[in-house]
Amino acid sequence: MNAHTTAATADPGATPRPAETVEVKPVFLYQAHRKIYPKAVQGLFQNWRWAVVWITQLVFYGLPWLSWNQRQAVLFDLGARRFYIGPLVLYPQDFIYLTALLLISAYALFLFTAVAGRLWCGYACPQTVYTEVFMWLERQFEGDRAARMKRDAGPWTADKLARKSGKQASWLALAGWTGFTFVGYFTPIHTLAASVIAGTLGAWEIFWVLFYGFATYGFAGYMREQVCKYMCPYARFQSAMFDKDTLIISYDSARGEPRGSRSKKADPSQLGLGSCVDCNLCVQVCPTGIDIRKGLQYECIGCAACVDVCDQVMDKMNYPRGLVRYATQNGLAQGLSQSQMLRRMARPRVLVYTAILALITLALGTSLALRTPFKVDIVRDRASLARMVDDGWVENVYRLQVMNATEAAQTYRVSADGLPGLVADSQPLKLGPAEARWLTLALRVPPQTVQQQKAGAHEVHFTIERVAHDGDAARLLREKSTFMIPR
Repeated sequence: MNAHTTAATADPGATPRPAETVEVKPVFLYQAHRKIYPKAVQGLFQNWRWAVVWITQLVFYGLPWLSWNQRQAVLFDLGARRFYIGPLVLYPQDFIYLTALLLISAYALFLFTAVAGRLWCGYACPQTVYTEVFMWLERQFEGDRAARMKRDAGPWTADKLARKSGKQASWLALAGWTGFTFVGYFTPIHTLAASVIAGTLGAWEIFWVLFYGFATYGFAGYMREQVCKYMCPYARFQSAMFDKDTLIISYDSARGEPRGSRSKKADPSQLGLGSCVDCNLCVQVCPTGIDIRKGLQYECIGCAACVDVCDQVMDKMNYPRGLVRYATQNGLAQGLSQSQMLRRMARPRVLVYTAILALITLALGTSLALRTPFKVDIVRDRASLARMVDDGWVENVYRLQVMNATEAAQTYRVSADGLPGLVADSQPLKLGPAEARWLTLALRVPPQTVQQQKAGAHEVHFTIERVAHDGDAARLLREKSTFMIPR
């Protein structure tokens, strides 16, 4: 029984009090997106980012236009099932090289993350690179942060329409060229360009140009930080590769707090303030809109824009640089110098990642260097496992796919061994550059061998010899199969 009930019972004539009204407020599980207006910044790390932007984009847009041996230097010809990478001619059977490349990429990502955080995200990720380019185009038409915010908050005018239209046109042009270049890695780009001019693009080419172009336009133009925060899985599991000796973008709270504004001539020690002037510029330049002063956050992509802008503020205030810098959690807690933090990089996980990465890279390089310049697949004729032919001979029929992995015409000879008296009915096979062809081959054994051997499968070996030609030494390749002797 509560106090109100007791009071009412004690005084029946008293006027009852109205029940207390409790206001119920709805709780929204989904917050409306707040547009971020990153401020332009200059500095050492920003220069590094733009250097990576230039390098990656020159490679991406330039590679399809390079030639090698009168063909496109890098071309993934899915129709012909051939992949040209410089001097290499690869077939689907070379999938192991793609596996090794993916392993190298994965362990390189693990290594770089363990050493210095999200270097890939901050400098080389396509999402970061294209967002940086799209934001640069946006600034050319609409100005920097303050101008964009003011224009978006104001009414539509002729000037606003012209600037927005120019920005959209530049974005669409870049996105379209990006989609065209992407398809140019799978369709010879000169042929693709001629088809665009003539208006004869195929349906799949149109689809992929538009799909990749639209993805670039949407991700880099509008979704931007949302891709990094909500769509990219790396933001979620990156912490598993961090430890307290990982170099990350850090705010030195021991030096910066308590923060507060002051004049340039004021002595912060007399005011009881730290080095942080609370200018909020580190938040304004952040492409994901976080405050680095709150500590490590999964939204931080490690772009170091806050480092550059904070160093500029420190220079203006005549304070030492490094209030926001690359540092480790142990380094900040223990007051370690930069050299001491760097020396602690050689820890077990870094050494393990480095060793595995070096071994896989060495294995891949050795395999490519020793790679046989042709490949052979052997398939038994499934229509008839074995058959009796003239004078009691037993014949098995095979289909051999011989693939020339060089860009010169080659001649091949095929022979077989493994059973007494085994005869291979074959003629020299001539293949053109990077050509693949199926060859039907019959193997026969004489009656006496049939009588001496048990019925069933017997192991045989095919020897495929590439004939020496124009200074290229002869090469041999042996493949195993079985020969069936009927009951």
